[in-house]
Amino acid sequence: MPEKTTNGETEHPANGDGAKAEPAEPTDDLVTTRHSLTVKRRKLTYTAQTGRIVLRKEILTDGKFEGHKPKAEVFVTAYTLDGADPATRPVTFAFNGGPGSSSIWLHLGVLGPRRIVSGDVNDPEPPPYRLADNPDTLLAHSDLVFIDPVSTGYSRAAAGEKPKDYHGFTPDVESVGEVIRLWTSRNERWLSPKFVAGESYGTLRAAALATHLQDRHGLYLNGLLLISSVLDMGTIVFSEGNDLPYSLYLPTYAAIAHYHGKHGDRPLDDVLAEAEEFASRDLPWALQRGARLTEEERADAVSRLAYLAGLSESYVDRVNLRIEHVRFFTELLRDQGLTTGRMDGRFTTWEPDGGREHMSDDASVSRIIGAYSAGFNHYVRAELGYSNDLPYEILSLDVNRAWSYSDFEGRPVSVVDGLGAAMRANPHLKVHVALGHYDGATPYYAAEHVLARLQIPEELRDNVETVYYPAGHMMYVHEPSRVQQSKDLAKFVKSAANR
Repeated sequence: MPEKTTNGETEHPANGDGAKAEPAEPTDDLVTTRHSLTVKRRKLTYTAQTGRIVLRKEILTDGKFEGHKPKAEVFVTAYTLDGADPATRPVTFAFNGGPGSSSIWLHLGVLGPRRIVSGDVNDPEPPPYRLADNPDTLLAHSDLVFIDPVSTGYSRAAAGEKPKDYHGFTPDVESVGEVIRLWTSRNERWLSPKFVAGESYGTLRAAALATHLQDRHGLYLNGLLLISSVLDMGTIVFSEGNDLPYSLYLPTYAAIAHYHGKHGDRPLDDVLAEAEEFASRDLPWALQRGARLTEEERADAVSRLAYLAGLSESYVDRVNLRIEHVRFFTELLRDQGLTTGRMDGRFTTWEPDGGREHMSDDASVSRIIGAYSAGFNHYVRAELGYSNDLPYEILSLDVNRAWSYSDFEGRPVSVVDGLGAAMRANPHLKVHVALGHYDGATPYYAAEHVLARLQIPEELRDNVETVYYPAGHMMYVHEPSRVQQSKDLAKFVKSAANR
């Protein structure tokens, strides 16, 4: 009989010739548990199914079918409301981004029936941290399936397979799309309203999935929930010859500067309106003029940009009107010995080297990741009943660094054309875009720039809605934003479900 090892894998003894036997093929290891939650005096009873689904690939050799070979084991957590009618009950497939991030943030931050209590800027939760019921969960309106892409969470390539084969745009979309197809088929949910929710790079994945699922499987979605959206990497990647991000980041710089007192008593809306106007006209013009600017024109551009960004004119002049984002987070509060967060510019931390060009720590991540790590590692075993001794990879920088965009060689990574095509083919597809004013990773004005360029007929413009929150990339860290966002997402799903 096989013997269990401490890591939960099965060890197979040698055969009679002394050679090690071939390992058994992996199988799904889903665990089912049942729970209840009270939402507005209504008791929800629901089933959770947690574990890894084996993805297989059809193998053809010399034109002959060789069977379905295991390629990867993908970790999912699914919540389904007991007794609901599948014909009317929506289901939302959710993931985060990175690339290299697990789905822990959306799962335990805003969407799931349990949530992490992480605290916020001025009141971080101390260790050992805690979980709480989430009466604002989207489960009250939609079943939920959280997906961890390969090499994140507990998801791994199958034995003998190469993890790097999944660390790229196309294989990532195909593997996550296969999880969605499998779950939909196995749970008889093809006639249910279906949504895909992604955060950060997950929004790029979600938009690509809308096209892939339609084209490959004929699976049409009701809606996309794009949280902290980036659909065109050319709008946020500071690369040589690409001046676009320098303009599109400016309103976010202005918002963060305003939060830290650089604009006195001016209302935030007034500051943002001025920043957006300058970013849309005069700043791009000044950047493309270069040495053709007169002294007066350059001095005016330096003065206005420095004021809006909360920086000194000498600094803006030295960087030639081009404020790179990590430099900004390092420079804004340098005179106080502080840096601001990238994911959320409201956060600050002490910088031990006051001469650094790039901050040594992003407080908006380091202040909350401990709470999410402790909370999930407890929750998955103690409440969901799933055990696995692999480390749960919350955010893999190795995966992020190794990610391949070979599909886009020589051009920016963008899914804008694909999303437009998906919406034209499926005119019922609705898109919800959630943006944080203090998000320094995926700036809100860059998202607006992209959405305005979607190639869709005018009558489909109303299918896209944008909402804004006074918070950062994970806007649900800010409690008032979390509560409002939960309402906004529920309203969108109910409206787009067509039931």
